[in-house]
Amino acid sequence: MNTIITIGRELGSGGRTIGRTVAMKFGIPYYDRELIDKTAEESGFAIDFVKSQEQKISAYYKLCMGMSYGYGNQILSLSSQIYQAQVKVIREIAEKGPCVIVGRCADYILKDRNNLLKVFIYSDIEHRVKRAVNSYGMNEQTARKEIQKSDKERARHYNLFTDNTWGSRENYDLMLDSGYLGLEKCADLICEVASQHQ
Repeated sequence: MNTIITIGRELGSGGRTIGRTVAMKFGIPYYDRELIDKTAEESGFAIDFVKSQEQKISAYYKLCMGMSYGYGNQILSLSSQIYQAQVKVIREIAEKGPCVIVGRCADYILKDRNNLLKVFIYSDIEHRVKRAVNSYGMNEQTARKEIQKSDKERARHYNLFTDNTWGSRENYDLMLDSGYLGLEKCADLICEVASQHQ
C-alpha cells in the first residue's frame, strides 16, 4: 500500500479516531496535532502560538477582508505565514511515503498526487453531540454549540485557503457517515479502498 490518505472531518464524527485506526492497521505514520510542532519549527513561531493561530483567520475573516491596512491585515498575514509553513510540512511528509493526515487542508494541498485518497467523515448532529458528550466530557448544550462553532471555523478556513468548499462531495473520493456505519467499519472501508488504490 503506497497511498497517502487525507481525512477531513466534522467535529464529533470520530474522524481523528478513524484516521488513527487506519494508520495502525497499515502500520504507517499518522499526522494530526503532530503537524503543529512541525509547522512551528518550519515557521519559527512558538508551538503555542501556532496552535492558537492555526485557524484564527476564521474568526476574523470578514474583518480582514474588509480592511486594507492595520490589525486585520496583520492577522491575515500571520495566518498566511502559518498556512504556507504547513503546506511545506505536509508536502515534505507526503514525499516520505504512505501516511494518514487529518485535516489542515491536506486533501487540497496534495490534490495533484496520483497516490492520494481523499476522505471526509461526517455524521448527523445528534450522533456528533452524543459522541462529544461521551468522548470529551461536555454537556449536551456545550457540545452542540462547540460543534456548530467548529463547523463554521473549519469551513471558513478551508474555503479561504483553497479553491474548494469544505465538506462538498466534489472534493473527496470517499465520504462516510460514521454515525450510521460506526468508527470501525469506516476504518475498514478506508483500508479496503486504499488497498485497491494503487
